[in-house]
Formats: sequence, C-alpha cells, structure tokens
Amino acid sequence: MRRSLVERSLRDVHTRLVRVRQELAVLDEQLDVFTDAADDARIRSLVSETPLAGHEYASAQRHADAASGERGRLQAMIGDLERRQNELLGQLVPEPR
Repeated sequence: MRRSLVERSLRDVHTRLVRVRQELAVLDEQLDVFTDAADDARIRSLVSETPLAGHEYASAQRHADAASGERGRLQAMIGDLERRQNELLGQLVPEPR
C-alpha cells in the first residue's frame, strides 16, 4: 500500500479511536448512574415488596445491563481500532534486518 494511503488510513483510525474513547468515557459516567439507580430500586423493592417496586427495579436493571453491554461493544471496538492502528504503523516503519 502506498505511504500516503497508509497515512490517510492511520489518521482515519486515530480519529475514530479518539471518538470511541470519548463515547466510552461518557458511557462510563452513565453506567455509574444506571447502576446506582438499579441498586436503589433493588433496595426499595426488597423493603416494600410491592409489584410496582419490583417492576421499577427490573426496568432500572435492564437499563444498567444495556449500558454494560454497550460498554463491552465499545471496548471491543477500541481493541479492534488499536490493532488496526498498530498494523498501519507497522506498514510505515521498515522491517529491521
């Protein structure tokens, strides 16, 4: 691959990597809130033992689980982008003899 194409691909991967890391940082903050809300709802559900409290807990836990799943997806994407970045950097640096 031509050097200019590798450099352009590297810039693109870097830009995507920065964006995904920013998304992960925001999601981590949201996940903390969702997890706290689910914990609070669980305690309210245990204390009140009402169907409504149980439903609120289940709903809050679904939100926390969804955010956790998304976090895993973003982490996998970061890993893929980092591997691609390393491959591209390897193409720019000549092999040692």
